[in-house]
Amino acid sequence: MPLLRSLNLALCIAILSFAPDAAFAAEGGLDGAKLSMLWALPFAGILLCIATGPVLYPHFWEHHYGKFAAFWAALVIVPLWFSAGTTTVSHTIAHTVLLEYLPFILLLLSLFTVSGGIYLQGNLHDSVFTNTVLLGFGTLMASVVGTTGASMILIRPLLRANDDRRYNVHVVVFFIFLVSNIGGSLSPLGDPPLFLGFLRGVDFFWTTTHLFPDTLFAAGIVLLIFMLLDIYLHRREDRLPKIKDPTPDSALRLHGKINLLLLGVIIAAILLSGSWKPGISFTVLGTPVELQNLLRDLILLAVTFASLALTKAEHRKANDFKWGPIEEVAILFAGIFICIVPVMAMLQAGSNGPFAPLVALVTHADGTPNNAAYFWLTGVLSSFLDNAPTYLVFFELAGGDAKTLMSSGAATLAAISAGAVFMGANTYIGNAPNFMVYAIARDAGVKMPSFFAYMLWSGAVLIPVFLLMTWVFFI
Repeated sequence: MPLLRSLNLALCIAILSFAPDAAFAAEGGLDGAKLSMLWALPFAGILLCIATGPVLYPHFWEHHYGKFAAFWAALVIVPLWFSAGTTTVSHTIAHTVLLEYLPFILLLLSLFTVSGGIYLQGNLHDSVFTNTVLLGFGTLMASVVGTTGASMILIRPLLRANDDRRYNVHVVVFFIFLVSNIGGSLSPLGDPPLFLGFLRGVDFFWTTTHLFPDTLFAAGIVLLIFMLLDIYLHRREDRLPKIKDPTPDSALRLHGKINLLLLGVIIAAILLSGSWKPGISFTVLGTPVELQNLLRDLILLAVTFASLALTKAEHRKANDFKWGPIEEVAILFAGIFICIVPVMAMLQAGSNGPFAPLVALVTHADGTPNNAAYFWLTGVLSSFLDNAPTYLVFFELAGGDAKTLMSSGAATLAAISAGAVFMGANTYIGNAPNFMVYAIARDAGVKMPSFFAYMLWSGAVLIPVFLLMTWVFFI
């Protein structure tokens, strides 16, 4: 078959390109200083597919994204096996899966399941005040239930409140800006990049304290712009014939309250793994698994099953809860975490590795970090690629030591974190909830802007805010 022949040819080329590299130490670890830049191609390839697939070939992508992930992961695993042997491959995959991928995906799974069981029934009367409060509340809520959870809980009530308006596109666009992105910056629960930082050693409340001024600044300005625009459009609509409200006003009722308790259990489990250090660990294929982290992951899994058992099916159905989005994230991130392994090794080599030009770009002549460059490079890449692996790349580029970054490198870590979380709002593909909200709004009859038209919105509203942020916080 042509596809199989193409796969075989690509694998053979990769093996021949990578095998002579001799970039592995005797104990089986990657020496990033000796790696060829060819090792970064699978990582670039899988991110490029994720960025273009849902936009350029959505139907093909929907049915075959798992094959894309497997292909790019194979371009790392197979050459690694040929050049370093079975031990290195098994230890590398075990380290990635046990310490990074599983905790990451279990947190997303638990938050996705719990938030999917919280259903807000009813309809509020549309007004500038109502919309502004909902967006402000959602922005705060995103750091507790995650940007995906907050988006899924609040987008439908917001759409129902504005479904009798002639101009309602801006409401959804600003919802993506604030609830689906900026609001997730205050805890590791808020956005996947920050949880990866937590897994790398960043304290749970570090982002809460260090990104609060940045978040207040950005969210405050964006919310003010929304309020002024909504006032203008409301006054414009007042001069036009009224549209009959398809969903008349009714009292709000919150269903699935047990999930609020389960959300507290998730937060407690994360805090427990960061504070309780019993000193007990188990070694699996050369990877030490600490007891507190194992307990955390088991609790997250238990919470997922408890939420499914304790939430009424009709409430999940009303939320249009489906497993498709989390299944896609799980499969794609399995590929991403494997493909990023050699990239991390090369970044750890710093100025001695293949990414020396990138190191120079984010470093001043005196050797100090260029925080503005960290903010914009992390942000621009997060706008078009997935912001979680982008965060990891620049986290590693900044030294990769959480204790140092939280103290003397706090400004740099804040720049990386803000860039990854905030600028995911620049495009529909910058953060997972963006496209989900876009699809729900279109299904509800909102004439959402196209991919590039949305970028005109973000360019007009967000880019000036980010430029101002750079001047205030990162220069």
